[in-house]
Formats: sequence, structure tokens, C-alpha cells
Amino acid sequence: MAALACSLFAAGVASGGETNVAGSAQLDYLAVPTNSAPRSTTFDGFTTELSMKLVADVNDNLVVETKVCFACHGVEIGVAIADVTINDHLSIRVGRFSPAFGDFPARHDPANHRTSDKPLPYDMGRMLRLREWNMSVLPAPYVDNGVELRGTLELGRRVELDWAGYLVGGLRASQDATDVDFIQSRSGDWYYVDNNSMPAAGGRVVLNLLADDSSVRLGASAMTGSYDPARELDYVLLGGDVSWRSKYMTLRAEYLLRRQHMALGDHPGDDFLYGPRADGTYDTVAIKDGFYLEAEVPLGDFELVGRFDGMTRIGNVTVASSLTDRSWILRGTLAASYRASANLRWKASGELYQFSDFDSEAAFHLGLVASF
Repeated sequence: MAALACSLFAAGVASGGETNVAGSAQLDYLAVPTNSAPRSTTFDGFTTELSMKLVADVNDNLVVETKVCFACHGVEIGVAIADVTINDHLSIRVGRFSPAFGDFPARHDPANHRTSDKPLPYDMGRMLRLREWNMSVLPAPYVDNGVELRGTLELGRRVELDWAGYLVGGLRASQDATDVDFIQSRSGDWYYVDNNSMPAAGGRVVLNLLADDSSVRLGASAMTGSYDPARELDYVLLGGDVSWRSKYMTLRAEYLLRRQHMALGDHPGDDFLYGPRADGTYDTVAIKDGFYLEAEVPLGDFELVGRFDGMTRIGNVTVASSLTDRSWILRGTLAASYRASANLRWKASGELYQFSDFDSEAAFHLGLVASF
């Protein structure tokens, strides 16, 4: 990381360009008073999230950027890219980055959202029962190697269309998997390479409607590929989002769905909880989807947040799973943040979880965020 940062800095200085450093760090404490042993279901207690990036404007057409992230998974490279501007409406990005999918990932850094944790469809390690659910639909940030084309079209004086299309390594798991293994995407033990030599393809479009004192964004995202080494298990990721922003309030809504095939193995009758269908075959499809509805209200140095989110999972499960073939989570969150200074913000939130397969639980967060 240090060598990469020095290289980018040297590139910016040598070319006469500008080099900038920015980032944020969050310390959060999670308490689960309804569970005497919460560590078995989530990462409670203190956790730290750090995001620090270095950007070098080499010239008018080339920007290089690197970003280091630290969280429960340790230190990882979140971004290592070169952005080349082709013209005013088109650019190309190559390297390691978060491909354009969904609305929330663009503000996943701790200083860019007002709650300590993330919406359930994007949650990584702070949701309750994360191990039983194997985290969320697409834990943010999802980082991968690849190439992305992006651009902006002006459709009118106050209408813009942002678009992006990409080829990346794609989601990963071992052979005979029944679900995606997100650790393989962010662990050096598995190397930072594609596991099946076939890239995943995806894209995103966003329609921006601009007014004098407000704006509306309508977005749609998609990604598809295979996640096993033999390229026998396919998946499709779909997403839709809408947001409205004014000086009085910001409203957001987003929906994600992941449909994937599961490996049956040699003895599905022994491995799966539910038996074959009437025709003697097993259903190999599993669907996990999720949503969130969120409102942010600024009140001077305070900001209030209300959020309602949830996830469902439909499909057969292994005999070791605590879920059923139709499981769900619903969560309500009330949160507040206080800007103590230009670079310091407090966060506090309370959450109430309801599960189809477990008892209801409550969780509380207290966080401190520094940005620079």
C-alpha cells in the first residue's frame, strides 16, 4: 500500500498535477441487550472502519487513485485504478474498484451515511444473525478487478442520464457451493483473481431530474455471471432505486435481488433439508432479496434518520442451516447524528429486528466518525 501510494504521489508531482488525500474513520460500539451471547450472531462491541484514499490528477485526461480500507476483515485495497477521460461524455476505468451497482455503495464510507451500520441488503458484518444468513444480498463495498466504461448524456437542461457498463471477475465460491462465499472476494488467501476465468458482466443507468431546490434520481442495475470454478452455477443480480433530495429532507428507496443456482452434490437427500419435488428432482434455485426505505431530516448540526429495511430468502437449505425454505428479516431503525465540528460527527441508533426463524431482538449503536 505504501509503495502504491508513493508511486501515485510521484506520478502526480512529476506531471505537475494535483494530489489529494481524503478519508474517514469510524469507531462504533454495538450492544445487543436481548442476547446474552451476541458474538455468536454478529460482530458486537467495538469495531473500526477506516477509508483513506489518495488521488493524483496526472493530467487533464488521466486520474490515478488508490484507497485502503480497514474493517473486520483487516486491511484491504478498496480501489487501485486508472481513470482515462476519452471526451466530455465518456471515460474508462481499469483496475480494482467497486463496479457501478446500486445507489448505496457510492456512499458506503462511514462519513457518507448517517447510521453506524448499512441497510440490510448491503450489510456486511453488523447485522444480527449474519452467519445464519451469510450476510446480505451484496455486502458493500463489493470490490473486484475489471474494466468499466461510464458516461453522462445531457437529455435536456435539467435532465441527465448517467450510465456504466463493466466486466469484472464476479462473485465467487468453491465447487459444489450452495451460496456465494464473499470472503473469497476480499481475502488474499484466495488471491485477488477470478476463480473461473470467465468475467461477470453488468451495468447501471441513472436518470437525474434537476430542479431549482430539489432533485430526483431513478436508477437500475444488473449483473450476471457464474460463481463456481467450473462455471456451472449462475447468478443474476438486479437492483432498482429512487431518491428525492431537497434542503429539508432526503428520501431513498432501494431494492436488490440475487437469484442463483446451487450445487446438489452427490447425495442431495442427505445434504438438503427439503426433499425432492413430485417429479423426483430437486429445486436448485435460491433467491435472496432485500429493500430499504430511508428518510434523512437535517436540523442544524443534528440529522435525524428513520429507516425500515428487510430481506427474504426463498429456496432449499442444507440440513445444517437454521433457516427454512422461506425465511425473512424485518428491521426498524431510528438514528441521530450530531456534527460536533467540521471533521467530527457522533452517531447513535436503535434497531428492532423481527425474524421468521428466531426471536425478536434489539440492538443499539454509538459511533464516532472523523473525516478529513
